Amino acid sequence: MSLIPELFEARAPEGETLTDGDNASWLQCWHDRQTGFHQAATNPLLTRFWPELGLDVASRIFVPLCGKSLDMLWLAQQGHEVIGVELSPIAVRAFFKENRLRPTRRPAGLLTRWQAGRISILCGDYFALTGSELGQIDAVYDRAALTAFPEDVRLLYVAHLQVILPTSGKVFILTTEMPDAGALPAQTLEADPELMTLYGAAFNVELLHVEHAFEPHPEGAHLPPQALAHKVYRLSLKGQCAKYSVKSVFLPSPGDS
Repeated sequence: MSLIPELFEARAPEGETLTDGDNASWLQCWHDRQTGFHQAATNPLLTRFWPELGLDVASRIFVPLCGKSLDMLWLAQQGHEVIGVELSPIAVRAFFKENRLRPTRRPAGLLTRWQAGRISILCGDYFALTGSELGQIDAVYDRAALTAFPEDVRLLYVAHLQVILPTSGKVFILTTEMPDAGALPAQTLEADPELMTLYGAAFNVELLHVEHAFEPHPEGAHLPPQALAHKVYRLSLKGQCAKYSVKSVFLPSPGDS
């Protein structure tokens, strides 16, 4: 089983860091409107499984690499205070404009805070964000933030997350994973090995749900549908919860795609 990248894996030109190259590619995607990763509706797995975190209504939620995700609106509608971080000012501006929100803007360290009501987006580099600028956070919502980075940058992403969220004990992750060739059915019901490697040292990982799907092959309709597994993870800092299990599974047939 392997995590599917949400964006092509860019490499940095000589003389730049890995994140410099990735940042340039991400900004170019928004400039060229290559945003097929954006979902035009609230993610149904979010609305179905978010209550599993058991958060208070007034909890503060961090959404890394938020883009212009409508999931932030839904989280705010639950009474939460939502704080996203997004590199592209095009994405940030589009979020507020498309949702008819009038944000205020002010500096926040090396970033700029756009805020309207219970939603704030810190515009700038995720790796430039500090814990003092972010403030106390009760939970993290990650839909493809981890997989937006190339594999060799994901460890840096997780390490920085732990630095800026030293007291936050809950993380909610949605992933799309591709079964390895020859994988047994039972293996698709396990947590992804890469995710376990990245988070397992500091967090207990609970796989709440696995939803199998057959989706169009990215290389063209002449190829058979691609088997994928959409997974819902709940993470907690070790010492708070010692549980690992799959609570629910959905198995479609190829004809359901």
